[in-house]
Amino acid sequence: MAGGKVRKEKAKAAATPYQGGISFHKSKGQHILKNPLLVDSIVQKSGIKPTDVILEIGPGTGNLTKKLLEAGKKVIAVEIDARMVLELQRRFQGTPLSNRLQIIQGDVLKTELPYFDICVANIPYQISSPLTFKLLHHKPAFRCAIIMFQKEFAMRLIAQPGDKLYCRLTVNTQRLAQVSHLLKVGRNNFRPPPKVDSSVVRIEPRKQFEVNEKEWDGFLRICFNRKNKTLGSIFRQKKVLSLLEKNYKTLRALNLNPDQQGAMEETNDVMQFEDMEMDDDEADDEMEVEEGGETSEFKEKVLKVLKDNGFENERSSKLKLREFVTLLAEFCKAGIHFS
Repeated sequence: MAGGKVRKEKAKAAATPYQGGISFHKSKGQHILKNPLLVDSIVQKSGIKPTDVILEIGPGTGNLTKKLLEAGKKVIAVEIDARMVLELQRRFQGTPLSNRLQIIQGDVLKTELPYFDICVANIPYQISSPLTFKLLHHKPAFRCAIIMFQKEFAMRLIAQPGDKLYCRLTVNTQRLAQVSHLLKVGRNNFRPPPKVDSSVVRIEPRKQFEVNEKEWDGFLRICFNRKNKTLGSIFRQKKVLSLLEKNYKTLRALNLNPDQQGAMEETNDVMQFEDMEMDDDEADDEMEVEEGGETSEFKEKVLKVLKDNGFENERSSKLKLREFVTLLAEFCKAGIHFS
């Protein structure tokens, strides 16, 4: 009897609304900023101009939205939860700010985003990576994005060569944008509090290093699957050499360059690198190719690119962005492709 009563009280507590009669779902990443000083700080550091069109992703109940409307010309709020959309409409209906608020109900990852000057957002952390790259590939380019991320994800974005968190995400992001850290945010600034701390970063799109996107992606996947191994060790692995050699022979047989591969990719004849997984604990000697034959000749061709350009003993974890771009270009010059 007592046990049943306790369970009933717990269930009731779990359903207690947090704001405006709305209960938030942690599973959907709904953590609403409750600290007004933090909201003010984010808006201040955003550098919003009175003429700016602002994109807000996941506005929730509108605590940040209100400050953005006061600072800029217009706010476009993208919200997937119909309950939050109704709350936003109720909150601003009949106020002087209502005619400057546009609400789009839908999944931001599936929504065609309109023009905006600046993005300010406290996003569900599970969409951090796909959303970051959706924004960075948005045209026309925006001025900057001020986004709240899980702290570790944010640290990966701003990492430098040699840092523990320096990874493929770091290099891919920094090729497209300059990223800087603005604020550390403790979990108690949210309702309900998440399990981890957060950070606010500033992302400013910049002129890109020109690369073939598919080549770049395949190349980095190989380099960062074993980022602390030397590149000489990585490119001696049987699996890597097998993928590269098959691609090399296929392209030579068809006399294609990477930019002409569109039709080929649909047939899967050119090797794909997306599914390549390697274990850092595997012994390198188990991955070595056998000596002799065509495979050995191709291996020497690959290693020559590394040796001639001084990369054989370098590690991906310590390479700068420009060095990755240079090495990819040298591989392509030698007819070795990654898409």
